[in-house]
Amino acid sequence: MTITVNVNGQKHQVDAEPDTPLLYVLRNDLELNAAKYGCGLGQCGACTVMIDGKAALSCVTPLLVAEGREITTVEGLGTIDNPGPIQRAFIEKQSAQCGYCIAGMMMSAAALLKQNPKPSDDDIRSALRTNLCRCGTHMRIMAAIRRASELMEEAALPAATNRSAG
Repeated sequence: MTITVNVNGQKHQVDAEPDTPLLYVLRNDLELNAAKYGCGLGQCGACTVMIDGKAALSCVTPLLVAEGREITTVEGLGTIDNPGPIQRAFIEKQSAQCGYCIAGMMMSAAALLKQNPKPSDDDIRSALRTNLCRCGTHMRIMAAIRRASELMEEAALPAATNRSAG
């Protein structure tokens, strides 16, 4: 069956069974490898992406559910040359140790910041409740999300007018 998915602003036609996990399509068909296969049960968050702006566990999301919806992966947040605010904050705060969970953490953070641009620490903890990190970088991840909020706020501010004395 051919199913059309919109990933990172691009439409793709995929020949797959409707119950194929979205994660398999992202990794195997579209070669977007940031989302990871962790548990396959929706319990670790390594596969987190956004669907219509909300965090979703792609290992348990059937492809048919994603059809016609906007899917965003870490690759859609920025590039190596021009990382987005969330990516920049995670790099700046050195939030990754092994890196396996980080893409999922970033996507949960992106969904949170889309809904709540200035989250409290409790809001951040709640948004990350489905994301596991065995390396123990939780404090750096929290700091990165707070920093991403600042970077996004700075980016939203109108450019300062440069008034020269004359």
